[in-house]
Amino acid sequence: MLTRLLPSRLLLTAAALLFALNGCSSMKVQDFADQKPVLKIEEYFAGRTKAWGIFEDRFGTLRRSFTVTIDGAWDGRELILDENFLYSDGEKDRRVWRILKTADGRYEGRADDVIGTAIGESAGNALSWNYELMMKVGDGAWRVRFDDWMWLQPGGALINRANVYRWGLWIGTVSLFFQPEGRGVIPASAPPPRNPSADKRQAAAG
Repeated sequence: MLTRLLPSRLLLTAAALLFALNGCSSMKVQDFADQKPVLKIEEYFAGRTKAWGIFEDRFGTLRRSFTVTIDGAWDGRELILDENFLYSDGEKDRRVWRILKTADGRYEGRADDVIGTAIGESAGNALSWNYELMMKVGDGAWRVRFDDWMWLQPGGALINRANVYRWGLWIGTVSLFFQPEGRGVIPASAPPPRNPSADKRQAAAG
């Protein structure tokens, strides 16, 4: 979900990349088939959603933080996500996703900087995305691959983690937290918030 992960002054050298870890997640989306609440992105992202995220390089160093405002519209077949990014250094960016639901739990997504088609699959509370895009770095762009996972939590919180690869080498991780606007994130098992004034009135009446 990022178009510019690295600040302009930061360019990873070829020597550093030689030590990067290779590979991809061994998880399968069906591992989460029994987990709840069930994630349906066409429902979750309909309306406005806010997100907060960070990018850490392969050494675990925080390189960038950002916020995202996402306006989503679902017409029964296609989900359009208009994402507006604001980075901690003041830079702004935008991406518009067009996501088709091709079958139950299966999706295909396209955006201007995405190479080809993003393939998504969901089961239970999880969604797995795989895609390549041109990521802006300085005055140029890198072709990178995203191994992208989302997990819906009780109360409406959505956690997103994406490992980023270049030339098959892991270069960093993006972590995001989503919250639909106007909906509080309170675990379903948590007791309702207490009202001190009501407690005092009840104590006085007793």
